Parts: sequence; C-alpha cells; structure tokens
Amino acid sequence: MNIMTQVPERIPEYYLEATTEELEKKVSGIKEEMGARLFMPTHHYQKDEVAQFADVMGDSLQLARICKEHEAEYIIFNGVHFMAETADILTADHQKVYLPDLNAGCSMADMANIDQALICDRELTGIFGESVLPLTYVNSSAAIKSFVGERGGSCVTSGNAKKVIEWALAQGRRILFLPDQHLGRNTAFELGVPLDRMAVWNPVNRRLEFEGDRRDIQIILWKGFCSVHEKFWPIHIKNIRKRMPDVNVLVHPECTHEVVQMADYDGSTKYIIDMINNAAPGTSWAIGTEMNLVNRLKEENPHLHIESLNPIMCPCLTMNRIDLPHLAWCLDKIVAGDTQNLIKVDGETSRYAKESLERMLSIV
Repeated sequence: MNIMTQVPERIPEYYLEATTEELEKKVSGIKEEMGARLFMPTHHYQKDEVAQFADVMGDSLQLARICKEHEAEYIIFNGVHFMAETADILTADHQKVYLPDLNAGCSMADMANIDQALICDRELTGIFGESVLPLTYVNSSAAIKSFVGERGGSCVTSGNAKKVIEWALAQGRRILFLPDQHLGRNTAFELGVPLDRMAVWNPVNRRLEFEGDRRDIQIILWKGFCSVHEKFWPIHIKNIRKRMPDVNVLVHPECTHEVVQMADYDGSTKYIIDMINNAAPGTSWAIGTEMNLVNRLKEENPHLHIESLNPIMCPCLTMNRIDLPHLAWCLDKIVAGDTQNLIKVDGETSRYAKESLERMLSIV
C-alpha cells in the first residue's frame, strides 16, 4: 500500500491534552518495554521534543544506510513520508516501518508524480530520439524511485550527489535530474557543466525550457524545489556580511544557484554539522538550512556565534508534524497491534525503487 492512499485518523484529544511529562513517560516506558525490537531513526530537522528519543540521528543518506542494516522488528521513522518509504524498501519483509503522522509529507517530493514523469520521459525521448538517464533526489516518492531504477538510473542525496552525477555523466547520456532543480544545477555546475548546457523541464505545462541548440543540452532539471531552502536569498547574505564582515556563510545545496555562489561553503546536512563541529572557537556562522537544526547547532556550540541566514525563517512545516503527541499515539497503536501508521510499499514498486537506492548506496 502506498502511503498516499492511506487516510490519516484524527489524533485523540487525550494526546493533545496530556502534559509533556505524561507523554515523555509514555514514550520512555514503551521504548524500554520493547527494547531491541524497536528502533527509532530520526532526521536532524526534527524538533527537540522528538529528537530526545532518537536511537540515531542523521541525514537522508546516513539514515538510509542505517535502516538497511538494522534488524529491529519495529522501526518508527521520525521524518517524512519518503524517508519512511525508503526505510521500508531497504528493510526485510518481516520488519515494519511506521510514520507517527501520515500527514508528514514533503512539498518537494509532491512536485513530481509518476504520471508527470512518464509524460516527461515520453516527450524527451521524442525530442532527442533517445531516452535520458534519470536521477532522483531521495526526496521523492517510491513511485519516482521505481521509475528511475527501471531505467537504469540512481537515487542521490545531497551528501553523495557529486559522485552520483559524476557516475551518470560517465555514461555519456543526457541526464534528467528530479525533483530538485537547485541541487542538480549546483552539483553539475561544480562538476564543470556550464549553465548554458542545462535545461529545465516544466512538468506543469510539459515544456522543455531552454534557449539555444537543444543538441548542446547535457542535463535537464525538473522544475521543483525545497520550500525551506528557497527562502534564503542573496539579500540575506549581503545584509549579514554588512553587519558581520567576518561571518562564514554556510548553506545547503538545495538553495538557489545565486545563494550557493555567494556563500563561503555549501554542503549536505552532515557537511553543515561537521563544519560547525570543527569550527574555530569565536568564529561567526550564518547557516542557510532548516531552523530546528540551526537552533540545535547554536545550543550545542556556545563557543561560536551562530544564526540563521534568514532571521525570520520557519522550521520545515511538514517535518514538524511529527511531534510528541503523535509519537506517543503511534507507540500506543503499535502496542495495541493497530497498523494504521504502517508504511508499506508494494512489491512491484519496491523492486525497481530498491535498485535505484542500492545503486546510490554503491556509488561511494
């Protein structure tokens, strides 16, 4: 069953009215009772009330690797739907993956559905006379991952996008990169592909956006984006450098090309964390990524001056649907044998999606 076909239940009032202490006691008690049978991977963007119960925290690439090797019977994924789907695809059939709130989606992943991808594939084949090699960011549905895997392509994360695109370029074919145009553009540019050899596929009007000779196109970027990272703009960098001339600007490659080019450093979530952990005491940092992570880095590194690149930035709204009440409710349902929050990708979709994920994990 695909997650998007499930109808989320309304959370009972009990969990909304319970005190933080009561909910924390419930979560801790069930975790202790289930022991090694329960595993709780948690994304770095989660709020602290959930992150405190994580068995492991990581970015998409780290958590994909960990889930693939873990043997727990029950996996509660504190993330968003595509992450839980990925965990289900990579784990054994007897393992069960749950998402505490089925409404925890991803706006970027929703910008590319399988019908749009099939239309794009058909149209591009008609334009170029041959199929393109698709790559997809892991921030995509299981159906998109399956589409990519069936055509010999690979998933990528921000942590290994450079290596995967290098692998794809070596195949000597045009590349379709979906659904995040910014990660594709920034990574390809870093690898030496000029901007005038990159086109954009608009899935809404089914049009290839490119000025010039189409025969020069090397990479076609799906017109999608992260609603969080697009909120960092060049003016934010100009303003903070005016206020703090010695500031280090550190951003995620899901930001626009202009922002990445103006920044001092750019890289994956893990890269950002490692940079801050290794920063010289007393240095100043403006970070362009999700607010929960920025605040956590600030609290954990009082010897540094850290702030968000965008001072009025909000956390990832869909990621933040996973909260303490939903986590406690999900655990209660697992104990009761309720499978409402179970994430299960069908076998046919999982087969090719796993190929694209395994290819990603093998390109190191």
